[in-house]
Amino acid sequence: MTGLKAEADPAELGFDAGRLDRIDEHFARYVDDGRLPGWLLTVSRNGRLAHVSCYGMRDVEAGLPVETDTLWRIYSMTKPITSVAAMMLLEEGAFELGSPVRDFIPSFADVRVYAGGPDVGPVTVPAIEPVRIWHLLTHTAGLTYGFQRVHPVDAQYRAAGFEWANPPGLDLAQCCDRWAGLPLLFQPGAEWNYSVATDVLGRVVEVASGQSLDEFLAARILGPLGMTDTAFHVPPGDKGRLAALYMPGADGKAARFDALGKVADARPRFLSGGGGLISTAADYHKFTQLLLDRPGSPAGESEGVRLLGPRTVGYMTRNHLPGGADLETFGRPLAGTPFRGIGFGLGFAVVIDAAAGKTICSEGEYSWGGAASTAFWVDRAEELTVSFFTQLLPSSAYRIRPQLRQLVYQALVG
Repeated sequence: MTGLKAEADPAELGFDAGRLDRIDEHFARYVDDGRLPGWLLTVSRNGRLAHVSCYGMRDVEAGLPVETDTLWRIYSMTKPITSVAAMMLLEEGAFELGSPVRDFIPSFADVRVYAGGPDVGPVTVPAIEPVRIWHLLTHTAGLTYGFQRVHPVDAQYRAAGFEWANPPGLDLAQCCDRWAGLPLLFQPGAEWNYSVATDVLGRVVEVASGQSLDEFLAARILGPLGMTDTAFHVPPGDKGRLAALYMPGADGKAARFDALGKVADARPRFLSGGGGLISTAADYHKFTQLLLDRPGSPAGESEGVRLLGPRTVGYMTRNHLPGGADLETFGRPLAGTPFRGIGFGLGFAVVIDAAAGKTICSEGEYSWGGAASTAFWVDRAEELTVSFFTQLLPSSAYRIRPQLRQLVYQALVG
């Protein structure tokens, strides 16, 4: 087990210890009544851990408890890491935010846009402008996910083998070519829709760097930050640390879901920059510190290593939706994700109106979560980072994230 533990008295960091206990008591009930198998929480301020807690089982059937070195499928919490990788290359002049994706993935040269009709034989029109790097970073490219089941193009993704997994045998480059051959939901830049855009961005990272995505991440981000337990697979010797995956059963209690819970024990063929990493709470805490801007440690640096300039991080974590719009007005619905008062930056959701979303938070806070109900956020105003790990699909099953926010902020008294 790693030494992940609180580094300071909560009161020293402005927390009421008794109020922090309310978080643990609240989510312990989720385990006691069977809704969650187990969970792990970290809360830090000013770069120091104020609270680390865990409860329940990483594998209910095997009787294995959650421990601080438990491995978790972080799914879409991979996206901010891939976005950082892309912005590192941007800082080196590999491309501009306005660079066409076709410059790196030629199959994106002639994309078509859905204009009407059913999923079989829809009407399409040419894209009026190229899909660009900033479209990928902001999910405004017109791409989608097959599991969303909202639009006829979602059905085309499923018919092509893209739902919760991908067609077997395809690598990242081949998947990008397949996606480029499917219609976009809308003209690039016209709307926001959660999608495989960050997977495509991962392929841009590969082409621009001359390295595979796993090689780039290991050499440029994971290794330098000491994120030694984060990878696209779990070595056989560490399988016992991996939390099992669950879904709500018919009785409302967590039911094991091994069909989707399998992970590779060696390097997978498809490297998903949008959702493929497995990590630990200790490792992801190091990543959140990279994003935190605080006195004496400007954003872009963690573990004594600078990966990005602080102004780049500041630019990534502002709202980039046209006209300062929020996702409620510019986005297409995503189950379980609040849209009112929330904008989107280059890889992160960003709070632009704290009152509108009816959840206690700070304006300027940036965040994202994973499909198995994991979540993190960074609040630069309070110099606060929080991460929560569990393994329950889908993340919309319970209102874990807003409840976590209100419980964390009520504990912050200084």
